[in-house]
Amino acid sequence: MSNCQQLNHARKRLALKAMATDPKPSTSRASIDMGVPHRSVVIGTAGHIDHGKTALIRALTGVDTDRLPEEKRRGITVDLGFAALDTIAPDGSPLRLSFIDVPGHALFVRNMLAGTGGIDAIMLVISAEEGVKPQTEEHLAICTMLGIDRGLTVITKTDAVSDARLDEVCQSVRQFLKHTFLDGGPMPIVPVSAHSGEGLEMLRQQLASIAAQVPRRDTHRMTRLPLDRAFVMKGFGTVVTGTLIAGDLKNGQPLAVEPGSRTVRVRGVQVHNRSEGRAEAGSRVALNLTGAEATALHRGDTLVEPSTITSVHTIDVEVTLLPGAREVKHRSSVHFHAFTSEAMATVSLYEYHAVAPGSTRLMRLSLSKPIVLLPGDRFVIRQSSPAMTIGGGRVLDAYPLENIRKARCMAWLVALKNAIADEQLLLRISRRGTDGVSMSQLVSETGTRPQRIAILLEPALQDGRLARISDHLLASRDAVEASCAVVMRTLENRMGAAGPDGLKRSELRSHCRLSIAMCDFILEKLSREEKLRLDGEFAFPFQFDHGLLDNERRLLAAIAASYESGGLTPATAEETALKLGIDRVEMRRFMTLLLRDKTLVKLGSDAIYIHHGALEKLRTQIKALHGQVIDVARFKQLTGLSRKFAIPLLEYLDRERLTRRTGEHRIVL
Repeated sequence: MSNCQQLNHARKRLALKAMATDPKPSTSRASIDMGVPHRSVVIGTAGHIDHGKTALIRALTGVDTDRLPEEKRRGITVDLGFAALDTIAPDGSPLRLSFIDVPGHALFVRNMLAGTGGIDAIMLVISAEEGVKPQTEEHLAICTMLGIDRGLTVITKTDAVSDARLDEVCQSVRQFLKHTFLDGGPMPIVPVSAHSGEGLEMLRQQLASIAAQVPRRDTHRMTRLPLDRAFVMKGFGTVVTGTLIAGDLKNGQPLAVEPGSRTVRVRGVQVHNRSEGRAEAGSRVALNLTGAEATALHRGDTLVEPSTITSVHTIDVEVTLLPGAREVKHRSSVHFHAFTSEAMATVSLYEYHAVAPGSTRLMRLSLSKPIVLLPGDRFVIRQSSPAMTIGGGRVLDAYPLENIRKARCMAWLVALKNAIADEQLLLRISRRGTDGVSMSQLVSETGTRPQRIAILLEPALQDGRLARISDHLLASRDAVEASCAVVMRTLENRMGAAGPDGLKRSELRSHCRLSIAMCDFILEKLSREEKLRLDGEFAFPFQFDHGLLDNERRLLAAIAASYESGGLTPATAEETALKLGIDRVEMRRFMTLLLRDKTLVKLGSDAIYIHHGALEKLRTQIKALHGQVIDVARFKQLTGLSRKFAIPLLEYLDRERLTRRTGEHRIVL
């Protein structure tokens, strides 16, 4: 049996007077345990003018949401109104329903749109006297475009119509709702009378049931509060209100007003006229602010955490046009509405042919003024003449890169729109190429807290798909490999002109167009992989022959072999030169080359040269003594060295942080 039929049966069983029960909420605030935090769910009204939205909220909550003198005089809702109902969820937990009452008149759709951003579910209101009207259709289309997928339908003014008329309206409404998110199933149709109280208890129950099914807001998002009102309250100063769509707010918290990054501080937090120390996402809040005059704050401004999210002018989006809309052409203008903000927008299509009614396309929107937007945000677009809603969609990217070919950008957006959270982050890092991306950039682009980003990216860092270039910079594996290739190619191509001194890091950075952090990371990586040699500010290929002739290369190799065979007690440079028949000047040149290649390491003031292979064996030997204490005598015993070699080698181990000297002893680290 439908709800309409149930109501008609009840009418026959009971007199109208008996049905006119107390219209106030059956679960009063006093009956709810105030020590338990409320879960807040935002319910928005929708529907044609004079279909009873405001009267219905007044019957449910006791609050008249028509606050403006013009609204009182004309008897219609002009701007947004707000009320709340504290009730109990089906599982027994406290639940706060925050109602946003929107105008139904066609002239005030822009005000209606300012209230629909951030709502969790809708209450579509249809008069039993008039049935479905034009604004009923447009409001439902707007809610669909905004991605709202929960709600219920209320047939109002049931006391003003006959049983037959009520059945007729219920049938037509059911037909109207087919193939929408309010079509049957768990989304009921509830007949009520705000005047007599018929059906109100059932409506409260259905609202609580639907609200309990709304997923909790993502706690990993940065704080965002789009403002819908700003005014001065005597004794308090500047007060702003809005629906907290992400994050939380608390007393004393610093915030930034976007656009403009103006700094303010929260002096007080109220949730539905009740002072709270803290407000969570999904709450209707009023904030007492210091640091800004009310006249400097407007509907469409957004409060965010300082140095996190900023307003933007250009966005890449996915848009769906309504079936009855006119086609949208490249370079056309539309009215853009998101949360409490609105602006004119110029359309740039990724495929130049016009967008047909009922179709979905990727496009870029250039906004006439900056708005705070993030990936996943829903919006509505309208045309000017005749004024009507023509479509809507979601933001894919609020920070498009400049000077990127359309085909490449479109392919990236196609990959992005269906990717899960960690894949989206990897795509954002990958598109930055060798520039890499800082954590603060990822926070700005996604609105996700850095701790959550770090967790999502950890698997990619572990398996090598991602590289940590510095403490704050990340780059993809492809970008690192491309940087390695360009560094090696540049190094090899320019070494002939550079001579035996190699190339300076600064010169490599300039030719390869790499940041300091990326260039240093790549050079260290290539050095570890023995693809190049580093000597202070100079770099050269690992096997670079320094322009030597064949006989000079043989002499260089002979010197290296002599020192390698000498281990930790090699001959002096003079002795080696005499042995190999090399004059003193040439020997100095060869020793310089071997030091630059790090084949030899110079120790102490007496110019002792040790082959790097012998030092590696010593390092391994010492590491095995981790935690032990040694002195000069024990070191000499371990290595069989004389004091001449033992002292410089111990000082080398100190410099390499393999040992730490404390008086006459050393601790092996």
